[in-house]
Amino acid sequence: YLAHDIRTPLTTVLGYLNLLDEAPDMPKEQREKYVSIALAKSERINVLINELFDLTRYNTKEVPLHKSNTDLSCLLAQVKDEFFPALVSKGHVVNLLAEEGLTLLADSDLLARAFGNILKNAASYSDEGSPISILSTREGNNALVIFRNEGDTVSPEQLVRMFDKFYRLDRARSTETGGAGLGLPIAKEIVELHGGTITAQSEDRIIQLVITLPLLL
Repeated sequence: YLAHDIRTPLTTVLGYLNLLDEAPDMPKEQREKYVSIALAKSERINVLINELFDLTRYNTKEVPLHKSNTDLSCLLAQVKDEFFPALVSKGHVVNLLAEEGLTLLADSDLLARAFGNILKNAASYSDEGSPISILSTREGNNALVIFRNEGDTVSPEQLVRMFDKFYRLDRARSTETGGAGLGLPIAKEIVELHGGTITAQSEDRIIQLVITLPLLL
């Protein structure tokens, strides 16, 4: 999987570097363009490899958790604000309905990353201009967090595979046009490191990712 997803940007990098090597008298403007493209593709490869290393660490439970009392509603609000510019530019509005007073013992940075990955995934597979909802509430001794978006209904088989490494619902997407297919697997590992669960549901063009996390009692 890693070889497959790295091959395309790596081929691009090598191609442009060869052109630069073979034409030392290339016009400055053209040279700058080729360098810029090669750099962008190299950075894409670096992101992919770093995500894979992170996922491996989470999966083997080798990443240390720096837990502290975390206000869930504040954390969700921070994630919403962080992604506001990118989502608004794509026509999405995020509606947050968070119950107050829900406290977790959590690594807030890692949990924010998990929520951010889920939010980006929701935006990627939402109908253009449709709203995205984030809800949180208490359910027994757990906090329940739901990310909801509108989009094509997902089959039961795809729902199961959504958390597989490198899996994309839209097979036409690649690492060039979409994500690396590691966002949800990373989110799943982070949630499970916190003793929680994450599941996906889809019906009547509504897709939900449901997270449970133990509350600090």
